[in-house]
Amino acid sequence: MSKFSPFETTLWYATAADAPETTPLVGRKQADVCVVGAGFTGLTTALELAKKGVRVVVVEAQEAGFGGSGRNAGHCTPTFSYYSLPSLRKMLGAPWAERLIARQLGANERVKEMIAQYDIDCNWVQNGYVMGALRPGALSTLQVKSESYAEAGAKCRIIDADEVERLTGSPRFYGGWYHAEGGHMNPLSYSRGLARAVQAEGGEIYTSSPVSNVVPAEGKWEVKTPTGEVLADKVIFATGAYTVDGWKGLDQSFKIMKVFVAATQPLDPEIRKQVLPHNTTMHDGRGDIYVYKYNHEGRIVASMFPMGRRGADPAYTRQVMTDRLKFLHPQITQDIRWEYFWFGELDMQMKTIPRLYGLAPGIVACTGLSGRGVPTGSMLGGILSEWALDTPEDQLDLKIEPLHKAPFFMSFAPKMRLRYFRYQDARAARREGAELPPHA
Repeated sequence: MSKFSPFETTLWYATAADAPETTPLVGRKQADVCVVGAGFTGLTTALELAKKGVRVVVVEAQEAGFGGSGRNAGHCTPTFSYYSLPSLRKMLGAPWAERLIARQLGANERVKEMIAQYDIDCNWVQNGYVMGALRPGALSTLQVKSESYAEAGAKCRIIDADEVERLTGSPRFYGGWYHAEGGHMNPLSYSRGLARAVQAEGGEIYTSSPVSNVVPAEGKWEVKTPTGEVLADKVIFATGAYTVDGWKGLDQSFKIMKVFVAATQPLDPEIRKQVLPHNTTMHDGRGDIYVYKYNHEGRIVASMFPMGRRGADPAYTRQVMTDRLKFLHPQITQDIRWEYFWFGELDMQMKTIPRLYGLAPGIVACTGLSGRGVPTGSMLGGILSEWALDTPEDQLDLKIEPLHKAPFFMSFAPKMRLRYFRYQDARAARREGAELPPHA
């Protein structure tokens, strides 16, 4: 697992609820469905199945939440990260687009229900999400976005500069888009809570059990690990960017893109009254994103993508994060210390939506969450469990596709796109006379 970023250095690992008791898989287990991967997608799938009396076994190479589910920034905003809703409709067509849109827009309601039903201690806060406009021209784009999401059922609206400042404390924005359903959490605590819920419903979870292969056996599928195997009627791969082995070619269906997350020291109470006073999640609205929020201790948790020296040079990266935060919030007078700094991996594909691959009769895989993990991973359990319960393919909310290799250019295209967004934002800001953030 050395190919992945360190896990124990994250803020979430330091502050999460205790992990549920699990053991490696030893010997032979029988199951109706074997789920590979104990992240949001795998655990919500297993939970849906276990609740319906299905014998489900989850096998995980590391521990519950080890991958993107335990190291993401903790934002939970039920939107799509790249495509507009009209673009999705054009790309996916009917009825697939409307089905996926409905699932995604309803994801936070599902998250909230599971947290309440299973008493998951994950510091869940649902005080909304603000995407700001750092230049006047960005408001028209946000207006179109707001109208399309509102028409689809989202609780959202355009807000003016005064309301952005009231909600977030930042005087820098010309207005913004407010999504009332946005939330945030400790994602590792949420992962561990989902694992406990699976166990409470009768599902079995085995950790430190990497899957090496899946082969036919006794008219079923045998999922092999170093010290045991699961004999199951159906198998679901839900390993995302942290796929290693298990099915030939699955780890080639996407390209890895890194993202980094950093957390400050707990800010002074007086500063917290002025910066994000309503505990919202804030997106600065630029294509080269800067997204931030508080954790339950009052630390600012912010995320960006690596670009050149940013991400590669820790001291410089921390300075960039500080300068950007203080630009957005001039009222921060105290020194900022980024006490936690970590990376995560994203499974990027040409289409930044989840992809459902048919690997063999009775075996599917889902990858391509592309950085929209908490709501997307949580809603995918409903779709994958419906597949396992024999819902006809044409009635699923994701179309099953043949497995294919991600094109080579996806190794560099997302990074180039970020640079283009950065250039485009800077050019537009200069044209409109808007002040650019530091290091923009």
